[in-house]
Amino acid sequence: MGRVGLVTGGTRGLGRAIAVALMRDGFRVAAVYRGNDEAARALHEETGIPTFAWDVSDYAACQEGVARVEREMGPIDVLVNNAGITRDAMLHRMMEHDWLDVMRINLGSMFNMCRHVIPGMRERGYGRIINISSINGRKGQFGQTNYAASKAGILGFTRSLALESACKGITVNAIAPGYCETEMVQAVPPDVLKSLVASIPVNRLGHPDDVARLVLFLANEEAGFITGATFDVNGGQLMS
Repeated sequence: MGRVGLVTGGTRGLGRAIAVALMRDGFRVAAVYRGNDEAARALHEETGIPTFAWDVSDYAACQEGVARVEREMGPIDVLVNNAGITRDAMLHRMMEHDWLDVMRINLGSMFNMCRHVIPGMRERGYGRIINISSINGRKGQFGQTNYAASKAGILGFTRSLALESACKGITVNAIAPGYCETEMVQAVPPDVLKSLVASIPVNRLGHPDDVARLVLFLANEEAGFITGATFDVNGGQLMS
């Protein structure tokens, strides 16, 4: 039987593409989501991928959720931390809850999820953890001090956990996608979106599959010599 992979935020956008790519490569995939039952149902009906609902910003919920996935599917070999939100505003107008919500979900979930899978991975001497950051965690973005800070924090978290885990056969890497064709990006005003595309040297938005293919590579056993790295998937936008 294939290894078990768990993808948070796994029923829509990038997460959905990642979950489907892993499934097609022979992984047994668990897709975690928080509130969109319709998207979860559609994913399961179309692909057969089991879905699990819990809040990744809740430590106890992650503990219970990971235990449930492992009871039903087996030990988790691959964890893809993809769940994230935006609450955009300039800092002088940002509300405290908008800062805290983004930090809890985008960055807090890294600890909550990794804390509950890492002991088993260490015991078994194998694991793949892939954390989804963002181009804006690399360069910053107007109106996104909360989001950019949370995504930049993922990079330091990734490198530190990679150092702690390398001797146990566990790799930990980050991917920093640029702007992709997802609901989050499609919600950007058309004039802003047009200027974003113009700033991308390849002159298009990314496709979720562009990110999923890299996740698939890092999730496989053959990627065992790659750890603590951040991979930019942004069509060259970071250069410009």
